[in-house]
Amino acid sequence: MRTRQVLNTFFLIGALLLVFNPLRAQDSVKVGDRPPDFTLPAATKDSIIAGGVHLADRIGRNNIVIGFFPAAWSGGCTKEFCTMRDNFGSLSDLGADVLAISGDYVFSLHQWAMEQHFQFTLLSDHNHAVAKRYQSYNPQSGFNRRTIYLVDREGKVAYIDRAYDPNSLASFNKLKAELQRLKK
Repeated sequence: MRTRQVLNTFFLIGALLLVFNPLRAQDSVKVGDRPPDFTLPAATKDSIIAGGVHLADRIGRNNIVIGFFPAAWSGGCTKEFCTMRDNFGSLSDLGADVLAISGDYVFSLHQWAMEQHFQFTLLSDHNHAVAKRYQSYNPQSGFNRRTIYLVDREGKVAYIDRAYDPNSLASFNKLKAELQRLKK
């Protein structure tokens, strides 16, 4: 009888965790939703932005590409954002601003942006709170997942790529196609 009570307790706890798990409740960010708002410390190649960047302040001006990435200075992330850097003119022509988010400290992001001559803003989500809200954190590795969210001028998520591949232009071209669609 005692074993049965223990098992029932474990099943009840498991069911409650499934229902009330905050990560599960947040896995509902999808196309058409308003993106979770945030303010994060930020850097560009020219400076560190002391007050940070607030997403809500950016909505309405341009479409916003929010790119979560694992780590500055790594090969895949450098390739991903050098592709965006090298195509920054076409992204701008399509009405896009880029916000790149990692768990790196803002000072490291500033140095990386200077070295790579990035024209866009890099944001520091050191405790990964924002990445978790966007389902872009990998608890097993302790790093962000490489994901792209596109927020339109009306402040709605217009496109999500949860498997962005920096080693293939196909992912980047899909993002450009979505920006082109929004421009029409």
